[in-house]
Amino acid sequence: MTSDETAELQAVEAAIARHGHEPGPLIVVLHAIQDALGYIPESALPRIAQGLNLARSEVYGVVTFYHYFRMHKPGARTVQICRAEACQARGCQALERHAREKLGIDYHETTADGATSLEMVFCMGNCATGPAVRIDGRLYSHVTPERFDALLAHQEGAQ
Repeated sequence: MTSDETAELQAVEAAIARHGHEPGPLIVVLHAIQDALGYIPESALPRIAQGLNLARSEVYGVVTFYHYFRMHKPGARTVQICRAEACQARGCQALERHAREKLGIDYHETTADGATSLEMVFCMGNCATGPAVRIDGRLYSHVTPERFDALLAHQEGAQ
């Protein structure tokens, strides 16, 4: 077993031990695993199902239904673009097109160098100042394609 696999198993076991006794614990367990690892390993789904006495298909269904959860390791940097109605009304479609072209990836993908993952979000609570973007947890408002490029350049310079 590799060190990555060991860390994954430990995160899964810890989440089940910590939250498995709660009523309806699946979502809480999945959040705990993703918080620890940055993703839900597909190989962990059978263990989660067993630990919570659920069908594997139920666990898989929840993980794949919610856009928040991902089953692949994210890039070193995560870029989230809000796609909620308010941000759409404020021009997020042009920003989305630009971001996908600039990064060379689509939503739920990571650049080939592992540097950046692109995710969609359906509300960041920043409706009046959209389009909104979150980069590694930091929220930005009024993001145009030009500002997006500047934010990425700034982030790259900070690393």
